[in-house]
Amino acid sequence: MWPYYPDLLATPVPRYTSYPTAAEFGDLDPDHYRQALRHAEGDVSLYIHIPFCEKICFYCGCNTAAAGRRQRLESYLDALHREIVHVASLLPPSTRVRRIAFGGGSPNALDPDDFQRLVDALFFNFASPNPTISIELDPRTMTREWAAAINRVGIERASLGVQTFATHCQEAIGRVQSEDCIVQTVDWLRDAGVTSLNFDLMYGLPGQSMHDLEDSLQRTRVLGADRVALFGYAHVPHIVPRQKVIDDNNLPDQRQRFAMAEMGYAYFVTHGYASIGFDHFARPGSDPLASAAFRGKLRRNFQGFTDDSSDILIGLGTSAISSFPHLLAQNEKNSGRYRMIASQHHVAANRGIRRTADDRYRAAVIEQLLCQGRAQLGACLMNEARERLSPFLERGLALIDRQWLEILPGGLPYARSIAVTFDTYRQPNGRKFSSAV
Repeated sequence: MWPYYPDLLATPVPRYTSYPTAAEFGDLDPDHYRQALRHAEGDVSLYIHIPFCEKICFYCGCNTAAAGRRQRLESYLDALHREIVHVASLLPPSTRVRRIAFGGGSPNALDPDDFQRLVDALFFNFASPNPTISIELDPRTMTREWAAAINRVGIERASLGVQTFATHCQEAIGRVQSEDCIVQTVDWLRDAGVTSLNFDLMYGLPGQSMHDLEDSLQRTRVLGADRVALFGYAHVPHIVPRQKVIDDNNLPDQRQRFAMAEMGYAYFVTHGYASIGFDHFARPGSDPLASAAFRGKLRRNFQGFTDDSSDILIGLGTSAISSFPHLLAQNEKNSGRYRMIASQHHVAANRGIRRTADDRYRAAVIEQLLCQGRAQLGACLMNEARERLSPFLERGLALIDRQWLEILPGGLPYARSIAVTFDTYRQPNGRKFSSAV
C-alpha cells in the first residue's frame, strides 16, 4: 500500500508539535514570558504538568519521577498552586480559559483529593466558563475513587497509556498491566461520563511481532476507543538514559517498523476510524478530532493533534511549555529549582525562543502539511523548497500545483520528512530526534 524508500526515512526528524522545536530553545528572559501573559487576551488553553508516576517505564522520555515520597509530591503541589496564583494574576481581565489538559507523568499518581484541590484552584484563579477538560491516565493506578473525581470535575476526554497488550513486550519496556486492568479502567471512565477515550499504542517495541501489534489493535477496537495514537517507539538512550535497560538488538528494524505502521493504518481505516495523519485515528461522528479533521480545523500543539483553536497555550508545572504567536517558553525542568522559583513568586519560564515572522510562516506551513496534508507555500518558499522536495516529487509522494504542495496518499508516512524541508534550524545529523516512521 505504501511505497518503501529507506533513504527518505534514514534521517531522524522532529514530531513538530511546535516550530521552532524545543531543541532550539535557549536561555529566555523571564520578562518576555511575563509580557506575553499580560497580553494574552481572549480564549486561552491551560496545560498542567504532573511529573509523577507510580512506576517509571523503561521507554518513557517524559519529565517524570516516582511518586513514592509523599513529602516531595506535596512540595511540588504547593509550588504548582503558587504558580497558578501568580500566572493568573498577570493575565488581563478579558482572558477566558476554554480548555484544560492534565498530563505528565501520570496525573492519577496524585491522591484524588489533591487533584480536586488543584482543579478548584484553577477555577478559582482563572475565568473558566465551562471549559473542556482532558486528562492522561495510567491504568495501573486507576481506582474507583479516581473515577468519582473525574465525574465530579466533569472531565469529558481521557487518554490511557496502553502501549501494548502483549505481556512479553510489556515486560521488556517495564509497563506490565493486565487486560482486566485496562477493561476495568475503561468501564469506570465510561460510567464517569468520559465521552472521548484515547488509547496510546506503540509499534517498534522490543520483541514485538506483527501478530502482537494486530492483537493490540483488535483489542483496542473491541474496547471501544474513540481515538488512537499509534506511536513508533523512539529508542534514543543517548537522550533518555533509562532506555539503556532495553536491549536494542531485540528491536524491529526500519523495514519492520514501516510494515507495522502500514498495517496499523490499514487496520484502523478499514474498521471504522478516520486517519489523522498516518499514525492517529478517530471515529467519525463520535469523536471531535475526526470532526475537526473533516472540517479542516485540525491543529497541532504540544499535546499532538488537537481540535483546540486557541493560539495561546499556557503551561503550568515543571518543564511545561507555553505557546504564544510570538513566543515559545518552557518552565524550569528541574523539579527542585522549579519549586524554589515558584515559592519566590517568580514566573518559572526560563528557556524558549522568540518567533520571528519567518518562523511563524514556516510553522503554519508545517502544521498545514501535518494536519491537512497540503499547504500554500507562496513564491518565496516555493523557490526554496523545489530542490529539497525533488526526491518526494519524483517518486509520486507529493505534488506541487501552482503554489500548493500536497502530500499524496502514498506519501503519508513521509509527512514529517517532507515537513523538515521547511525547517531552517535542522542540522544534517538530526541526532536529537526519532525515526520518521
